Order: sequence, then C-alpha cells, then structure tokens
Amino acid sequence: EVQLVESGGGLVQAGGSLRLSCAASGFAFDDYAFGWFRQAPGKEREVVASISGVDESTYYPDSVKGRFTISKDNAKNTAHLQMNSLKPGDTAVYYCAADPEVWRVIAVSTRYRGQGTQVTVSS
Repeated sequence: EVQLVESGGGLVQAGGSLRLSCAASGFAFDDYAFGWFRQAPGKEREVVASISGVDESTYYPDSVKGRFTISKDNAKNTAHLQMNSLKPGDTAVYYCAADPEVWRVIAVSTRYRGQGTQVTVSS
C-alpha cells in the first residue's frame, strides 16, 4: 500500500520556521521526484518546492525562493520541507506529492499525494 504521511505543521508567528516531513512507503522512494504544494481557502493549488529523483535538482517559485528548502533522505524514505521567514501569506494546507517524473510534481499532477498538514502563520 502506498502511503505519504505528512507531519510538522502547526501554528507559528510571522518570521518563524517550521520543518515539514513526509514519510513514504509502498514504492521505490529513491526513483521518485518529490514535492510540496499548498492550497489556501479560495486559492489555487501552488507548488512550493520540488526535487528530482534523478539528480536531486530543485525548483522553487519566486514566492518562496530563499525561504524554503526541500530535501530527500533516501535512507529514511522521508522528504522534508524547511520553511523559514514564514509570512501570513504562507498559511495553507501543505501536501507532499511524489511521481517518477519531476515535471508532474511541478505541475501538481502526481501519482501520489498525502493527506496534508495545516500551516498557520500569525501576524
């Protein structure tokens, strides 16, 4: 059974940090690209980070570049998203996603995704 289980969300003040984790099982973790996307009420889904399963190259949109860092621990089948300098506009449900193709992660059209974890940033 494929599972992606997110953890690490919560409430933080503006300027603070959170580290999200995504524990994966049921598929060949090493071969997959991973990413995180978020969705806030009334807004479209937005990918915030991706990492290739081939060369671990990363992608960040301008909205989070320099503040968010994605990483992939193949030994622990876990992906992480380190979020620093958080802003109220970062408030959303954050989802972990995985797919053999990194372009699908960036397009938020992945084979697998988790159930999401809430991140709330207070001003």
